[in-house]
Amino acid sequence: MTTLEAIKTRRSTRRFSDKPVELEKLDKIVSAGRFAPSGGNSQTCHFIVIRNKDVLAKLAELAQSAFAQMEITEGMYKSIANSIRASKKGNYIFHYNPDTLIIVANQKDYGNNIADCACALENMMIAANELDLGSCWINQLKWLNEDKALLEYERTLGLEKNERIYGALAIGYADTEDGLPCRKPLERIGNKVTYI
Repeated sequence: MTTLEAIKTRRSTRRFSDKPVELEKLDKIVSAGRFAPSGGNSQTCHFIVIRNKDVLAKLAELAQSAFAQMEITEGMYKSIANSIRASKKGNYIFHYNPDTLIIVANQKDYGNNIADCACALENMMIAANELDLGSCWINQLKWLNEDKALLEYERTLGLEKNERIYGALAIGYADTEDGLPCRKPLERIGNKVTYI
């Protein structure tokens, strides 16, 4: 698979099988994130790789609790509103029960924190596709960055005091007949281009 093929055929996976991801593949994916560009080559992203099912369940429980306490407001980003609605109903699993969740954090007062984490996440999604793994960008922990209960728990997982989460990545084998992620490219109907 060429780089452009890996980019054009990458699609989000939201249903994962129980098949564990090989450590060798995870190491390659995390390495792809670590080699992403960063402002001034600062390399301040912090990758927290979670495979423990109890930890994944606790994160889901805390996120659901936080979202369930929120109210939907006029003009709210639709995905946040969807998280609130689902949490109020119960059994909301924001990360889709993957084999692995890779949290990407950075220094909260660093000007390129979101951009650097986004570059790392994109690199990891492309690498996962090349390695026949499904992936899905996860924003919910970023949206709940200042929730006290979540922040306290995330610190027990290694999040440093001066860090916040700017994205996460669900990784695993797709729950499909062949175990491969969907790779049918979606038609481009947006993302306007202007040449000057």
